[in-house]
Amino acid sequence: MSQVVPLAEARDDALFGSKAVGLGQAARGGLPLPPGVALSGMVVEAVASGDELALGDVGELVRPLGGPLAVRSSAVDEDGAQASFAGQHLTLLNIPSADDVGAAVREVWWSANSDSAITYRQRVGLFRRPSVGVVVQALLDPESAGVMFTRNPINGADERVIDASWGLGEAVVAGRVIPDNFRIDRSGHVLQRTAGFKTIAIRTLPDGGTVDEKIPRGEAERLCLDDGQLAELHRLAERCEEIYGPDRDIEWAFAGGQLYLLQCRAITALASEAPPTPADPVNLLQQTRLFGSLEREELEQIGVVFKERRFAAGDTVIQQGSGGAAFYVIESGEAAVTIAGEQRRVLRAGDHFGEIALIDEGVRMATITAISDLVCYGLTLWEFRPLVQQNGNIGWKLMQTLARALRAAEEALAEARREA
Repeated sequence: MSQVVPLAEARDDALFGSKAVGLGQAARGGLPLPPGVALSGMVVEAVASGDELALGDVGELVRPLGGPLAVRSSAVDEDGAQASFAGQHLTLLNIPSADDVGAAVREVWWSANSDSAITYRQRVGLFRRPSVGVVVQALLDPESAGVMFTRNPINGADERVIDASWGLGEAVVAGRVIPDNFRIDRSGHVLQRTAGFKTIAIRTLPDGGTVDEKIPRGEAERLCLDDGQLAELHRLAERCEEIYGPDRDIEWAFAGGQLYLLQCRAITALASEAPPTPADPVNLLQQTRLFGSLEREELEQIGVVFKERRFAAGDTVIQQGSGGAAFYVIESGEAAVTIAGEQRRVLRAGDHFGEIALIDEGVRMATITAISDLVCYGLTLWEFRPLVQQNGNIGWKLMQTLARALRAAEEALAEARREA
């Protein structure tokens, strides 16, 4: 069997990895995909080692795709129902041509062997040498893109949940924007449209790589999908479930007015209708972006000082402009985020808020209101500060995460001031 094949011929998980095989299944099922090829783990290892023969085989199939290109990881055990390597394995966008693919493949191989990826493997019980396939596809220049779940991943409700933003979907996947949020029932009826705050769009550069394009305030808060596009996404969800089965996590893009499927995988650890209350908040903390990079032992140290707090539907959890000293992680329920009286997004189980209060002792930047009965775990400044002082490793990891969030917030505020 060839080790470099068009996507439609990728059938063996052990050779090409789950992402490539999933896209191959989509191609054979007639779903709208950007054209691409799959590289086996053996070929990726050879290219990463500088094997000219392997690189020539790759170039022969990749060159007809033209450019620019997207180069994505496809590890054998990547993105199953119990583990997701999103954020661990690399995706490289806007690779100019086939001549530049070798260097990109090498970077993808190293991402699967990085310390963070190995740590994640240890955490989820997949501590073995990774076999890293790669998918190379023609790169789209989308008007809008994002993710869609064919079942609500938070509460298990039988509905489609869509997050969308302008430009490339990496802005949504990487948490760079507050995306528009939509909910659609099984009949295709739109249940909810919530505008986000999409301050940037990730666009491609002529010579390779990407750039953050600033979005004017009016566009940042305008819905990026119309009813016709939502209907197309609903039909895509139906087709994906016909081909792959239920409970799918889908990445998609609209480019040139056409809908494309970029990836389809199982929803990771789908929530039950009534998630059990954990004996402690450690498992909940592990799911958050703020604490997700910490080791189990570090999470346990933090979990000891977290305390449960409950709010009734309609309660104001925090008030914009007020002083605050507590950070919260939601265990169950939903809460609305409003800024200057305008709703910006809905928080659900696993989301967190109030982290800036842990460091700057300043005022709250938004109002959080319980939509339903809300169960949270809270950590105060008074408990957080000595914890960081006593454990520099925890402090450093958290500061890196908070610094990234603060930088994004400062950029958004600066842009809003300029537009005003």
